[in-house]
Order: sequence, then structure tokens, then C-alpha cells
Amino acid sequence: MPQLPDLDRVDRALLSALSSNARASGAALAQEIGVAESTVSLRLRRLQSLGTIRGYRVDVDLASVGVSLQALIAVRLVKHDRSEIDAFRQSVPHLPGVLGVFHMAGADDYLLHVAARDAVELREFVLAHLTGHPAVAHTETNLIFEHAAGDGWQQLID
Repeated sequence: MPQLPDLDRVDRALLSALSSNARASGAALAQEIGVAESTVSLRLRRLQSLGTIRGYRVDVDLASVGVSLQALIAVRLVKHDRSEIDAFRQSVPHLPGVLGVFHMAGADDYLLHVAARDAVELREFVLAHLTGHPAVAHTETNLIFEHAAGDGWQQLID
């Protein structure tokens, strides 16, 4: 098991502040958590070099750009041959509309989070990229009516 980084109160406060506003300036972060701006800069570089902070992303309201439909698609593979699993895992994140890929334990092997402009586009995605894929035995599509991001990870590092 890899060595976990030692996160102190300042690191945890910095991660929490960034999760609320990843665009906050060093000065704003320093003021919010009560440390010097130079401390914020050093801690950010350390957390990035450790891989704790993997990147900064923009949260786009997909509906505002005409992509109003999201779904979770459960995928069951034909067999569990390592090469087929690896090939599927490497290709799926790059398919049009794929927002996330989860490799699962249980009855289903993968769960795909997919966005589409409408039901027709979603259906075409499933037919073109999943049901015809030689490694795929079964799919089950569930529409997402609403999604709320959680922040429960913060309690896990306290």
C-alpha cells in the first residue's frame, strides 16, 4: 500500500477551500485559512507534487450548452480476459459524451456516466459504441433526472 501523505490542519483547510472555489487567489486562500500567502503557495506545490491535487476543472452546466440528457449505463462484458478489459477501459473514456467511467465489482463490470443532447443521440451512442462492441455482453441505461455533487470526502480526512 502506498505511503499516504501527512495532511495537517492547513492542508485540509486548503483542500476544503479549493473544493469550494478552485479559482481562488493565493491571497484569498491565505486569508480564508489564516496563513501567509507564501505558505499557501508552498502547500499547493507540495499537494500537487504528491498527487493529492490532481488538477483544476471547470464545472460546466451541460444543459446551458444544449446537452440536456445524462445517463448511467451499466455494462457487462462477455468475458473477463485481461486484454479485453484493458482495451475496453482505454477506449471508453474517449467516446463522445462520456463524462466518467467506473470499473465495478458485482454483476456489472463498468458504469459509464454519459451525456447527450437528446434521447436519440443517447440511443445512437449505445448502439454505435456499446451493443456492437465485441467485448460487451449486456447494457442497461438509467436516465439521470438530477445530480448533486457531494462534499463528504472532507469528513473522511479530518
